[in-house]
Amino acid sequence: MNIRILNGPNLNLLGTREPEIYGAATLDEIIQGLCDAFPSVALTHFQSNHEGVLVDRVHEYRQYDGLVVNPGALGHYSYALADALRAVPRPKIEVHVSNVYRREAFRHTSVVAAACDGTISGLGADGYWAAVAILVRRLSV
Repeated sequence: MNIRILNGPNLNLLGTREPEIYGAATLDEIIQGLCDAFPSVALTHFQSNHEGVLVDRVHEYRQYDGLVVNPGALGHYSYALADALRAVPRPKIEVHVSNVYRREAFRHTSVVAAACDGTISGLGADGYWAAVAILVRRLSV
């Protein structure tokens, strides 16, 4: 089973950027934790601060089993990323580390959500774990 994890702008700063909102774990620590928790799953991750690079990577992910995407702020306005995700005929789960509904009003809407099978928000780094666990369960049926 091959699951890809895609992270958008500023997620390379996890662990140092507003830890009271995003937690103390770095992106590398989160990914390592996922690899430890799901040793039988081939997990690959990619992070970029550039919308077009993320769209290109989504196109490459069409051949894999499932996708976890944390679009960061792009989730609120990137129709290009949403369209790219719609073109991926695989299960996809959107993750947000913070609870977007307890934050600024512009964060309450995600244009990417409609292109995914589900959204997990507000569980911190555990949101990634939940997304991978759900994909593993659904792909194993």
